[in-house]
Amino acid sequence: MSEEMPLEIRFVTSDEWEDAIGLVWKTFLEFEGDVYPPEGVRNFEDFITDSALKRMFVMGSYQMMGAYLGNKIVGIISLRNKTHISLLFVDKYYHKRGIGRALIVSLSKYVKAEIGQNRITVNASPYGVDFYHRLGFQDIEPEKQQDGIIFTPMFLNIEGE
Repeated sequence: MSEEMPLEIRFVTSDEWEDAIGLVWKTFLEFEGDVYPPEGVRNFEDFITDSALKRMFVMGSYQMMGAYLGNKIVGIISLRNKTHISLLFVDKYYHKRGIGRALIVSLSKYVKAEIGQNRITVNASPYGVDFYHRLGFQDIEPEKQQDGIIFTPMFLNIEGE
């Protein structure tokens, strides 16, 4: 990370929503946009810009944690349906520095302690499959495509603390 600034993982505030979604979109285009068919790119953009998603976030039914270096958001992870990772993106300049892992660990602790569940799921993008496997996620089904979105359904059993 940065020697002068420690990484902070915390819930994203309503004021930070636009920056978080901007990071998601920019990173998606850099790492997934050329893999997905045009329909998938459109559907992903529609999902992250849907006002209903922001309303769910504001009402607390769509949680999002951010990874911050100082005031800069460098990664996000979001949770829907209490145990499903909906989005996980880290700014490309901060890849391979443990930020994605730190986000998964923080989210897992939250799911176990606050929601009382021992398992999380994710629909891993083609770019993310190896990352999730390194963290212990296991495939539920082979890669599939739905509405142009390419993903591999996975799960992780959360270890006790």
